Parts: sequence; C-alpha cells; structure tokens
Amino acid sequence: MSSGPGPSHTTAPLIEMAGVSKSFETGDGRIEVLRGLDLQVRSGDRIAIVGQSGVGKSTFLHILGTLDHPSAGQLRFRGEDVFSKSPEELARLRNEFVGFVFQFHHLLPEFTAQENVMMPGLLQKRSFDEMRERAAAILGEVGLERRLSHKVGKLSGGERQRVAVARALVLDPPLVLADEPTGNLDPTTGDQIAKLLLEVNRNHGTTLVVVTHSARMSGQLGRTMVLEDGRLHERAPETLQDSLGLLDGDRAAE
Repeated sequence: MSSGPGPSHTTAPLIEMAGVSKSFETGDGRIEVLRGLDLQVRSGDRIAIVGQSGVGKSTFLHILGTLDHPSAGQLRFRGEDVFSKSPEELARLRNEFVGFVFQFHHLLPEFTAQENVMMPGLLQKRSFDEMRERAAAILGEVGLERRLSHKVGKLSGGERQRVAVARALVLDPPLVLADEPTGNLDPTTGDQIAKLLLEVNRNHGTTLVVVTHSARMSGQLGRTMVLEDGRLHERAPETLQDSLGLLDGDRAAE
C-alpha cells in the first residue's frame, strides 16, 4: 500500500441516520426489521456491525448504501437527505460516494481483474484510458499487479476478494461498505483481507462500515455496534463472542 494521510475526523458527520425503520409485509402480517435507528458516522471511522443471523444486518447496510429505502426516517450524507433525490441522482451519488465489498464478490467472471475494476468509472462515462490506468494502480496497491489480465474466474477466492476491494476503491469513495468480506475465506486469507481494509482506512482516510461474524475482525475496527431487536447498541468487542456467537476465525456462521 502506498502511504498517505490517515483518517481525518471532521466535526460534521459524514453520515447521519435518524429514526430509520424498515418493515416488510408478509402473509402473516408486518415484520419490523429495523426500529428507529440513529447513527452518526464521521469521516475515517471504522465500524463493525455484528448480531445474530437474520436480525437485519444486510438490510441495514443496504439502506446505508442507498440500495434500499427505509420505511421511515432519514439518511443524510454530508447533511443532504439522500432519499429526497431522484432515482438517477441517487444512482449517481451511490456510484461516486460509496464502494461496496460483498461476501460473494459479484464480479464478472468472463472479464479480467483490470476490466472488473474499471467498471464503476466506465459507468460514469469516464475515459477508457483513465480507468485502465486507475484500475492498474489500485490493483497494484492490493498486491495484484501480476494478475491484471487474468480472468477473475481463474483467480483464487482471496484474489477475487482483493479485486472486489480494488473495484470498491477505484473511484476513491469516502465510504466503503463491506458485507461479510471474509465470510467465505480461510482464516489466513481472511486476515489478509481484514488487514487490507484497515490499510485502506489508514492510507486513504476511507470510512469503513463492515458487517462481520468474525470476532477477530470486529476487534480490529474502531467501534462495534450490535444490531439486536431492530436497534443498534454500541458495545466493547471483547464482550460479544459468547452472547452473539461470533467466530474466532473468519468464516461466517452457517
């Protein structure tokens, strides 16, 4: 990783979540998944979101990343109410503001590592040459400078996750959201991905919000928030393993 400025904590929050709720209608009635969540995230924060399986952690992350709308409440990025925007404006904001890293990569296996990383910029209609150069540079930062022309279907699981991290970072977004980024990896590879995300935070000042079942990873992040009964509670990571079933290693609970 290249060196750079560390996280900068400004007075104004990067993200404010106020009274956010999410419910779903089913044949058996309404299910309330999130209940009036309030959260402030400052630039450079590192936050782990933990909780039992099925409590709504991915739903929370999808709303935070504007992939889903809340049933009630507000989400503000740098003071702006994001869900007041048109779908086109919201898509543009999401593309520029948020990088996503998912457990199952969501890469295009028929394309090379470099081509996959170029995609977010090409969607913004940036030039092919610019994105080719940016993709090569960020893949070098994550240790894949010799894999640029390899199709991702031929890469190992750990290498694919590095490509996913590079794709999330290629437009230098202020926020990266990761949903179980080490869940399908062996402990050694999972540790490497966790270390890489922490280096991204330290070197680029990127804000990280990570859903994880890994006790080790949650302990490495700056804040740990428990999602329980539809509400968020801040807890010390060392108090969580027995009550929430966090894993010593990096494989997510089945």
